[in-house]
Parts: sequence; structure tokens; C-alpha cells
Amino acid sequence: MPAVVDWGLRDYRDALAAMHVLVTDRRAGRIPDTLVLVEHPPVVTVGVEGDDGAAAASGLTVVSVERGGRATYHGPGQLVGYPIVDLTPRGRDVRAFVTGLEAALVQAIRPFGVEGGHVPGRRGVWVGGTRKVASIGVAVEGWVTYHGFALNVDVDLAPFAKFHPCGFDTPVMTSLAQETGHPVTVSEVKPHVIRAFAALDLPPVAAPASA
Repeated sequence: MPAVVDWGLRDYRDALAAMHVLVTDRRAGRIPDTLVLVEHPPVVTVGVEGDDGAAAASGLTVVSVERGGRATYHGPGQLVGYPIVDLTPRGRDVRAFVTGLEAALVQAIRPFGVEGGHVPGRRGVWVGGTRKVASIGVAVEGWVTYHGFALNVDVDLAPFAKFHPCGFDTPVMTSLAQETGHPVTVSEVKPHVIRAFAALDLPPVAAPASA
């Protein structure tokens, strides 16, 4: 079972620096696979696919990062998870890891009566195939993953209207609170995310048999 670290509410740039330290430590074998959970003050992060310039013009703080994907928003009420996981004993299959993250989040939100799923060609977790409740964007260094997912629990969705989140129009974004019609707290969701991540089917790959 991976270690779990809860950073509470933490400035994004500070968290990013700390995440890089964890990646270095995981690569060196000083720590086990670790799931970091955190909320961030309002910020827009832009991945390696960039955006159309709307994020920079939004008036929000913008930070360019090395994860996959385009621009997304982080703010209080959104549960962000950074899995620091060594993929070497798991076949170095980044696609399978990301698909597993999606599946874990689908399991985590089900107890709240929200049925999520995958949309072909679109990363993240979707409700009804049209409303995005969680974004996923990872990076890999030395086959150790970092960055990860952002699950909209009861986050203010209004800032998404200031740019094109993940390249989509604003109405695509939703939250657990919006889907359920009542408040949902990050504290309520955390245990479900932790359990789902612990059950993530990423068994070590067996060594090939000798000829």
C-alpha cells in the first residue's frame, strides 16, 4: 500500500518544489510509492500542450508546468492528488497508469451517487459523457510519476469561465456538489480516494522466465 501524505492547503509553487524533491527521493529508493493529497489557493496551471492564451489573460495566477495536458484551474474545494509512483517494476506503462487513475477516481466518487466514466480520446473522469468532474495530467521522470489528478469536489467553477479548461468550453466542467445537488467536502472524499488508489491494480510485473 502506498504512503499517503496530506499537505492540506498549500501554495502551488511551493507544492511543486516539494513534489520534485519527492520524485528525487523515490528514484533513489529513499521513500515508497506515495500519494500526496493537497488543495491549492486559486491558480491556473498550463501543461506541455499549452493553451490559446486565454489563461494568461484571465487575471488569475498562471504557472507553466511539465505535466501532460493543457490549462486547468486549481482552487479550494478541489482535491488534487500527486501520485509519486515508480513504474519500472510495473512495465513502464504510462498509459496503463493513467487509465488506472481514471478507474480509481470513478470508484472514489461512486459512494456519492455520481457515476463517472471514460470518454474515448478525452482524458479525465466524465459524468454522462459530457461533464468533466476530474482532470488528469501526469509527468514522468526516470520512470517515476508525478503531477496527477484534480477532482472537483465543491470548488468554485466560475474561474473556469475565464479560459478554456483542457481546451474545452467552460460548461464542460462540473463538481460532485453540482452533480449531487448538495455540499460535499474534501474531507468526506479523501478516504474514498485513498482506498481506491490503494486498490489500484498496478501489480509488479513478473521477471521473464529463463530460456
